[in-house]
Amino acid sequence: MILDRVAVEGLTEKVYHLSKNRKEGLKSPPESLSDLGAIESLRVPGKEEFRELREQPTDPLAEQELINSIEQVYFSTDSFDIVKYELEKLPPVLNLQELEEYRDKLKQQQAAVSKKVADLILEKQPAYVKELERVTSLQTGLQLAAVICTNGRRHLNIAKEGFTQASLGLLANQRKRQLLIGLLKSLRTIKTLQRTDVRLSEMLEEEDYPGAIQLCLECQKAASTFKHYSCISELNSKLQDTLEQIEEQLDVALSKICKNFDINHYTKVQQAYRLLGKTQTAMDQLHMHFTQAIHNTVFQVVLGYVELCAGNTDTKFQKLQYKDLCTHVTPDSYIPCLADLCKALWEVMLSYYRTMEWHEKHDNEDTTSASEGNNMISTEETNFDRGYIKKKLEHGLTRIWQDVQLKVKTYLLGTDLSIFKYDDFIFVLDIISRLMQVGEEFCGSKSEVLQESIRKQSVNYFKNYHRTRLDELRMFLENETWELCPVKSNFSILQLHEFKFMEQSRSPSVSPSKQPASTSSETVALFEQYCSGGNPFEIQANHKDEETEDVLASNGYESDEQEKSAYQEYDSDSDVPEELKRDYVDEQTGDAPVKSVSRETLKSRKKSDYSLNKVNAPILTNTTLNVIRLVGKYMQMMNILKPIAFDVIHFMSQLFDYYLYAIYTFFGRNDSLESTGLGLSSSRLRTTLNRIQESLIDLEVSADPTATLTAAEERKEKVPSPHLSHLVVLTSGDTLYGLAERVVATESLVFLAEQFEFLQPHLDAVMPAVKKPFLQQFYSQTVSTASELRKPIYWIVAGKAIDYEQMLLLMANVKWDVKEIMSQHNIYVDALLKEFEQFNRRLNEVSKRVRIPLPVSNILWEHCIRLANRTIVEGYANVKKCSNEGRALMQLDFQQFLMKLEKLTDIRPIPDKEFVETYIKAYYLTENDMERWIKEHREYSTKQLINLVNVCLGSHINKKARQKLLAAIDDIDRPKR
Repeated sequence: MILDRVAVEGLTEKVYHLSKNRKEGLKSPPESLSDLGAIESLRVPGKEEFRELREQPTDPLAEQELINSIEQVYFSTDSFDIVKYELEKLPPVLNLQELEEYRDKLKQQQAAVSKKVADLILEKQPAYVKELERVTSLQTGLQLAAVICTNGRRHLNIAKEGFTQASLGLLANQRKRQLLIGLLKSLRTIKTLQRTDVRLSEMLEEEDYPGAIQLCLECQKAASTFKHYSCISELNSKLQDTLEQIEEQLDVALSKICKNFDINHYTKVQQAYRLLGKTQTAMDQLHMHFTQAIHNTVFQVVLGYVELCAGNTDTKFQKLQYKDLCTHVTPDSYIPCLADLCKALWEVMLSYYRTMEWHEKHDNEDTTSASEGNNMISTEETNFDRGYIKKKLEHGLTRIWQDVQLKVKTYLLGTDLSIFKYDDFIFVLDIISRLMQVGEEFCGSKSEVLQESIRKQSVNYFKNYHRTRLDELRMFLENETWELCPVKSNFSILQLHEFKFMEQSRSPSVSPSKQPASTSSETVALFEQYCSGGNPFEIQANHKDEETEDVLASNGYESDEQEKSAYQEYDSDSDVPEELKRDYVDEQTGDAPVKSVSRETLKSRKKSDYSLNKVNAPILTNTTLNVIRLVGKYMQMMNILKPIAFDVIHFMSQLFDYYLYAIYTFFGRNDSLESTGLGLSSSRLRTTLNRIQESLIDLEVSADPTATLTAAEERKEKVPSPHLSHLVVLTSGDTLYGLAERVVATESLVFLAEQFEFLQPHLDAVMPAVKKPFLQQFYSQTVSTASELRKPIYWIVAGKAIDYEQMLLLMANVKWDVKEIMSQHNIYVDALLKEFEQFNRRLNEVSKRVRIPLPVSNILWEHCIRLANRTIVEGYANVKKCSNEGRALMQLDFQQFLMKLEKLTDIRPIPDKEFVETYIKAYYLTENDMERWIKEHREYSTKQLINLVNVCLGSHINKKARQKLLAAIDDIDRPKR
């Protein structure tokens, strides 16, 4: 039992460790060996037992099942009492056979565990051998080291015994000697340090900041070396104070850069800060100084003008804020103060610009020198400082420009600009425009602050100015007698002062009417142009109005020589009309008068050209010239301040609209115009006139007190309709019902439209893209309709110049039911031709007062001929009885009229010739052809068609056919009713 107990204990221990190894995994050789040692402490199987275990037939699965059948309690803790556990398991009544079976089971489990352990031991045997060899080798090395140490100690003892006291004494004396030599050098250095303060003061007076800092730093470095001397502590404190004093003076020197940049001065300052290692601090200080310089500069400039205008030495203004100070600037000193303000701010921005140039140049030089050096740490620090400075300077551009804008904006808001005259206001805008140009070149900014401020004031100013100009225009139009304003044949709006800016470079320091000739320097950037000197805001006080406008002619001729030469080429027996013996002017090309013109050339000219007696100068009035000057002034403002371009162009269009509406109201309005069916006013012209009347014309005589505020505001934007001057007489037949005045008025409008066409590219260039449709609509629907006013205006003259009623009476007395073919035309044809001859003479008389352009004379003749032909048809339609011979007489009369008329005018083809001929030929149509003819020719009136059916066709068609044709006419006329 005892043996069994021991066997159980050994088996239990083996099973525990084996299972532990199985759970924890394969351990390192030392741990495995220690575990095995614990097992072997109980009982290590011998070689025979290992052999027996190995030779026993094995079944891995069976062995694993035996190991797995071991109770879990054997794997619990190391303090587990195996014997006690097994004894406690025994039943109260022992059965030997069961005990033996249980013992055999334990033995089998022990055998399986032992065999497993044996396999593991054999598996780790090579590693054990190898580790044992390493331990042996380490032991040998330790033994060799012990021998070496022993020998070294023995040799050291021998060396110690070999030195003597004398040798050590020599070494001590030599050491003292060296120390004394070093002390002597230190004393000499200390003596030099005591004298450096005088030299530092001299260098500071000479503004040699780099040298002073270099010397001070070297002295501090030397003082730190000898700080163990008591005399040095006071010197070190003094050097530190001196260095702080140098930094203060250096900051003062840095602030001087802001107003007057000097390359040599700034180079010294930067070198000094670099020696101090404070280049970043210097840049921060520089920006602070620039901000302070802007504030101090503008305050001092404005303060100087305020105190000068105040006329006393009261110091109360110095205590005011800049915003409040600006409100005390008087109108007389406002513009000079603004100019000086911009000049001072320019100097500050120029200094900053040159500072950036200096850093860019020296950064390139430093980069080149750094690439040749080998100190990587120093190069990295330099690159870091350079990057910081570059970013700081770039950020400072916008910051400084914002400060400048705010200061100028505050100044502008301090005074109401509406009190200034137009030229002074333009001068202010010119200065601000140049300042914004400076800002754009300075930092690429669009000057939003200044633009918004000046735009609001400009729009308000311009609205009031424009309203006043519209009222003046109405006054000019109502007092205009429509006399010709004599200008030279080569007149161009560019000759007027108001348009000089279109040919000349704009100088903001000179009023737009006083601008000098353009120079090539305009293409150069302002900072490059004025970098070496000068100022873009410098007022040129010595510039005078030496330029005069040479646009007016003394009479109809530009010189006496031209007037004399107009007659020298003609013979006395020439059949050229007297009124044509004048200068020959090419109406199509507009060339200047030619002195020598042949008689054949004059004969070949059109008979309806009444412009040969005048120089081919533009036809315009004083009012037209005033409108053109206004347009020039508006364009000046628009050119200076492009953000308000749309508002300016809108007001310009109102000037043209009002002028066009006035011409139509004075000379073209007639309710009977459209009743003629001639289409004298196009739908586009009618739309334009209606638009102008609704948007611009105030048709109410007086303000309605019950009207709403909105309606009152809308009326403020409108202008009363103008009234023709009582001095203009349009009812006299001798003057062809005011034809001269009508020609001057109408052609001045056409000339004005031509000038707007000329200015269109310039307006299109400054108009914002989103607003360009308005400009295109203005030109396509308004400007282009100016020439269309000729027809309704000259139709009134044509309708009264010929006595059409008398002709109808004469035609009514003619007997058309003659029985034989007549060879002589009727007297009404001669009467009508006499009317045309008289009309021609009157045109010649009018042309002596004012040149009648060829398009005008053509329109007049066309209207008269068209009305005459329609009167002839109307006379034929009044016929009660007509025979075939009568119809032939009608044809004879009309052919006689055409033949004589073609000698009076060169208009081809004769207007409405087919209108008369087609009506006469319709007399010969059959019933079927007549029905189709009526449907195709709706240009004839119902009365004319009915007469054609009743009178002329009644002889060869029956009553039923006549009723059918009359019904067809009624169907055509029904939609018109």
